Amino acid sequence: MAKLGLHTFAVAPKWDIPAMRAVLDKLIEHKVRVLEIPLLDPAEIDVAATRAFLEETGIAPVCSLGLPPSIDVISDPESGLAFLEPAFKVAAGVGAFALAGVTYGTIGKTSGAPRTQSEFDGTTRFIAQAAARAKTYGLKLGVEPCNRYETHIMNTGADGRAFCEAADADNVFIHLDTYHMNIEERSFASGFRDCGAFLGYVHLSESNRAAPGNGTLNWAEIYKALVEVGFDGITTLESINHVHPAIASALAIWHPVECEPNDVIDRGMPFLHRTANAANFSYD
Repeated sequence: MAKLGLHTFAVAPKWDIPAMRAVLDKLIEHKVRVLEIPLLDPAEIDVAATRAFLEETGIAPVCSLGLPPSIDVISDPESGLAFLEPAFKVAAGVGAFALAGVTYGTIGKTSGAPRTQSEFDGTTRFIAQAAARAKTYGLKLGVEPCNRYETHIMNTGADGRAFCEAADADNVFIHLDTYHMNIEERSFASGFRDCGAFLGYVHLSESNRAAPGNGTLNWAEIYKALVEVGFDGITTLESINHVHPAIASALAIWHPVECEPNDVIDRGMPFLHRTANAANFSYD
C-alpha cells in the first residue's frame, strides 16, 4: 500500500526539527508516513537528533538534493562523488532508504542544445558510480527527470528509464515529479508507464508549486494513472513555500507559492486524500 510523504520545504527552508515538531499533530492527522529531508548542505543536519525524532514519531525519511553549479559530473566525476559522499553518510545516518533528486547533475544548468551522446554516456557513467557508492551505505539512488528549463539531460520518464537501463545498477530508480511531468510528458499515464519497473518515487507537485488543487493539474488523472501502473510506493507532496537559498534561483522561486503557508498542509493534504480515495488509490 502506498505511503504519503511531505517535502519539508512546505514547513521551513531547511531541515528544522522544532518546526517539524510544531506541525506533528497535523502530520499524524493527515497520515503523513514519510518526510523528505533536503541535503543541499548535509552539515546542517544533526544526524543523531534527526534519527531520534523520526524513530520517536514513526515517520520514515527519504533524502534529496541537486548538485551545485560548480560541479560537472561528466568532465570531473570525482568532484560529484565527493559532493555526494557526505549526503550518503547523512542519509544512511538518519535511516533513509534512498538519496533522490537531481543526483546526476545541476538544477538550472542547460547547454542551449540537445543532449549529446557524450553527455548521455558521461552521465550514465556517473550514475553507475554514484549508485555503487550509495550501495556501500545501504542506499538506493533516485534520479529525477526535470523540465527543459532546468536541465537538458533528463526530462521524461522515458529518459530516466534509458539512463537506468544503461547504468545497469540494481539500486537505481526513477523519481518522477508531476510539476515537471506537466511540462514534458504527453500524459501522466504515459510518463509513469515509460518508467517501467524503475518507477520508485513520485513528487506530487502542483503546476505552480502551490498546494495541490490551487493550480491547473488534473489530479484525478494523476491518481488514475498511478492506479493503472499499480504504483504502491511513496508519493510525496512537494509544495515549495519555503526554499533553501542555495537552490531558489535554480528553481526560479521568487516569492511564496501560497499567501497563507499553512494552506500547503491544511488544504493540500485533505485534497490529496479526497482525490486519491475517489480514484481508489489507497494510502497506508
